[in-house]
Amino acid sequence: MTSTERRASGWLASIFALRMLGLFLILPVFAIYGKDLRGGGEAYLIGLAISIYGLTQAMFQIPFGAASDRLGRKPVIVFGLIIFAIGSVVAALADSIGGVIVGRSIQGAGAVSAAVSAFIADSTRDEVRTKAMAVVGGSIGLTFAISLIAAPPLTAAIGLSGLFWITAVLAMLGVAVVIWLVPSATVNPEKPEPIAHGDVLFDPQLFRLNVGVFVLHLCQTALFVVVPTLLVERGALPSPSHWMVYLPVIVLSFAAMVPPMIAAERKGKIRVVFLSAIALLILTMLLAPALSNQALAGLVVFLILFFIAFNLLEAMQPSLVSRLAPARVKGFALGVYNTTMALGLFAGGIVGGTLAKRFGNDTVFYGCAALAAIWFVAAYSMTPPGKRKES
Repeated sequence: MTSTERRASGWLASIFALRMLGLFLILPVFAIYGKDLRGGGEAYLIGLAISIYGLTQAMFQIPFGAASDRLGRKPVIVFGLIIFAIGSVVAALADSIGGVIVGRSIQGAGAVSAAVSAFIADSTRDEVRTKAMAVVGGSIGLTFAISLIAAPPLTAAIGLSGLFWITAVLAMLGVAVVIWLVPSATVNPEKPEPIAHGDVLFDPQLFRLNVGVFVLHLCQTALFVVVPTLLVERGALPSPSHWMVYLPVIVLSFAAMVPPMIAAERKGKIRVVFLSAIALLILTMLLAPALSNQALAGLVVFLILFFIAFNLLEAMQPSLVSRLAPARVKGFALGVYNTTMALGLFAGGIVGGTLAKRFGNDTVFYGCAALAAIWFVAAYSMTPPGKRKES
């Protein structure tokens, strides 16, 4: 990658990460602190407050992507970040669960993922675009890790409203990054052609990845409807101290994912590593009820296994989409991918909250295992993309 490509990819990945921080910061703490809000005693409403962000994201991903084709990437991304900041302020000022739900839905309406992904595609050559997309995937995993570590002590110090004020400030910093730091595209974008929607919607390779990102983020959100409470009740660990679990878990899981990532990219083992990560996700969910009964140690083992699988899949999938999508509809393909991700985030909070309330926490784990098993069957016949020739 050239220095300009590295700058563009890095700064745009940071914008992606800032947007995801709006979701991730509340995941480790909202199930606990949300109960103190007026009307926050219902698990279903807690799940809705977490996941409504994903629903409005899904509604606006493709429109924002299409608008960026016509109006330019930077103006659309700036507009989306401002909407995100407004939603953060609404949530920060809310004193009821309903007010937070409204603020979260406005946050999600600033759906800039497809526009950011398209900007990255505009700013990089084809032979290095996979690396750029992998930077985005890695930024999501890193943002999640930071939120898990930082959210518990931050919330103890400044409360939920303080978290939303932080996300509002970060969004406005993101606006400054887009305007002044992100370089203009140096690669001429391909001439627009009629979008063959079927090339994306009915392509089996892309469909598998869309199913995958939906299931992965559904499981992620569903788990964090119940995991913070389990750490308090079964792990005897107060919320402000949860970072003491998340920090070593994240460090160990990132270290453990390096060897399989090397095998996938350098030794041509993409399919094997990808399917193994899904299988690990299934196994982890099946073992979760037993592990969660083993006090804090069991919960730590569960979280390490989950994050090894999550980090691998989160880094590999956007890279695969960028390599498998037909060139003339790459932007649309990324819009569909980000839409299904957002739908997974939305469904996860609803599914997790509903299952936990009606059938108990263990049912959340078994439900995620079943969905991951369906994903494994769908992904089993995947064909890895061929290696690209370097210029």
